[in-house]
Amino acid sequence: MTQPATFEHPSEVNPKHTAPSKWRVTGMAAALYALGSVILWWGVWSTHPSTTTTCGCGDAARFLWFFEWPSFALTHGHSVFSSTWLFHPGGINLLNDTSVLALGILCTPITLIFGPVAGMNTALTLAPLLSALSMFMLLRRWVRWSPAAFIGGLVFGFSSFLITELALNQLNIAFLAIPPLVILLLDQLLIRQQRSPYRVGAGLTVLLVLQFFISTEVLLITLIFSALGIVCMVIAARIRNPDSIAPRVRHALQGLVTAAVATTAVLAYPLWYLLKGPAHLTGPIWSNGNITQSGTSLTSFLSAGNLGQLGAEMTRFGGYQGPQLPGLGYLGVGVVVVAVLGIVIWRHDTRLLLFGALGLAAAVLSLHPGHGYWVPWTLFHNLPWIGDIVEVRFTIVLTLCLAVMTGITLDRGRTWLTSNHPAIGGLKPGTIAALIGTVMLLPSAIALWPNIPLTARAVILPRWYVQVGSKLPPGKVLLSYPLAFSGLQSSQAWQAVNKMSYSQAGGGGPQGQVGRAGSAKAGFQVLFSASLPLGPAPGPSPSNLAAIRAALTSWEVTTIVIPDQPNLPRYMQGRSSAYAVGLLTAAMGEPPNYSHSAWVWSAVAVQSQPFTISPASFDACVNGSVSPKTVPGCIARSSH
Repeated sequence: MTQPATFEHPSEVNPKHTAPSKWRVTGMAAALYALGSVILWWGVWSTHPSTTTTCGCGDAARFLWFFEWPSFALTHGHSVFSSTWLFHPGGINLLNDTSVLALGILCTPITLIFGPVAGMNTALTLAPLLSALSMFMLLRRWVRWSPAAFIGGLVFGFSSFLITELALNQLNIAFLAIPPLVILLLDQLLIRQQRSPYRVGAGLTVLLVLQFFISTEVLLITLIFSALGIVCMVIAARIRNPDSIAPRVRHALQGLVTAAVATTAVLAYPLWYLLKGPAHLTGPIWSNGNITQSGTSLTSFLSAGNLGQLGAEMTRFGGYQGPQLPGLGYLGVGVVVVAVLGIVIWRHDTRLLLFGALGLAAAVLSLHPGHGYWVPWTLFHNLPWIGDIVEVRFTIVLTLCLAVMTGITLDRGRTWLTSNHPAIGGLKPGTIAALIGTVMLLPSAIALWPNIPLTARAVILPRWYVQVGSKLPPGKVLLSYPLAFSGLQSSQAWQAVNKMSYSQAGGGGPQGQVGRAGSAKAGFQVLFSASLPLGPAPGPSPSNLAAIRAALTSWEVTTIVIPDQPNLPRYMQGRSSAYAVGLLTAAMGEPPNYSHSAWVWSAVAVQSQPFTISPASFDACVNGSVSPKTVPGCIARSSH
């Protein structure tokens, strides 16, 4: 079927390559992207990838848990969609969280053999490689010159946004191999129409299902902008070449309906599980409303800046421990300049116009309130599902559009130079285009350079969890200090590395919020503040002690563990162990045992009356003691 000029000019289409040539070039690109990924994660692969990652803390700890759970569930006959090993006894609905189930299941053989750290490191390393390669494959469809497609892959797969999200261990957001492939199949279905629409629709189904089990947020963003792109194409065709639409409608609808019906059928049960299944969440995912106020500003696209207070808190309490990272909205001035020049010079190229319009829409939606001017997101942030999107993550679409535009611009520039200036100063057009592409990438490379390779730390377990925690009898439910819902989530890494040998009260993520604590809300709040070393520490008031005891009963806790190792990283310690031991001793009404450098209450269900102690006496016990070992006795003696 003749290709309509409305969508692409025949001279702009990559000529047909022989299969060996095509796969050889793709293989070379994949090898170079793989080299870049290994360099990015050299701190992992040059040490021990089964024990070293960004750190066993913060969101990295939570994702370690998500990689361990599928292997544990599949080998022990449990559901991969939910678990009572966190937030015991109600459990956690993994489809309501950032569980990257597709990646966890695919990495299960590695996790079973080498452990969850190795499984997660494999996915972290594959994220930029596969994201860049999928963009390369998309651009190979539209450009003649393979290096232009390769550079476009670098712009997308090794963008500041993606690498920063990887460093923060937001793997659900940083694994972006699916969206470019969705565009690739839509191009085949709507424009080229050279393959069976049912086969293409089936391919779209596979991609959408995979994306559902990697990130429903990215899936929603992909669907929104795919629909917007289709609308823009139809409008453009109606204006410029209305006769080109009718011959394509039937073929396109056959594929789209196939994809819609098949995807709905495959995801019917998972969607029900997400919305109505055990431990499902209701209301906004982040019920406190803070996370969805994280977006870009008008200056953040061209100013590398840094993560600011978020970066400082991540370094102090958990997450990435390296130098300050660029802001998530940073694009790099070189990439923006080349994309803008391309759309100005070749303004009749409908692909540049389409992706320029979509990129602009994504940039506008990524702006968040609070900069002194009205932003469009205020119209959408209260909508169900759509309002759960974190504004800054529309940068995914913006980066994708810039990658497409820079790839096409470099290719068209080389073609123009070949036709008009075969040699400039002794340099061939391909060399000139490659130099422009290299200079284009320099600002982003400079912004990321302090973090190349990304900083990695060994995943450390307190001594008790190494020597005792991995050998507990079945049925134990631990309250691990500091509590994971405080944001100090290291205890989830300890549990994952220990192969789920016990269940745990509480957990991190969207379920770990006070508004979702139910009847244990008061105790949740006290233990949250007792763990996170910000603000005043909760004292041993009768109401606080009663709230703690009620929460322990509600969560069916059998064992409380407070590590007492001053040499542990700061992000694993919470407040002082003396304070934690004092507060829990007062609540339990009995002193703990000291075992393997930890304070342990091993019979929580058998509770004495709480110790009644004045704030002054409590402070004297926990702050005046030379060692935490004297605290339990001091609390008991000072009670009345």
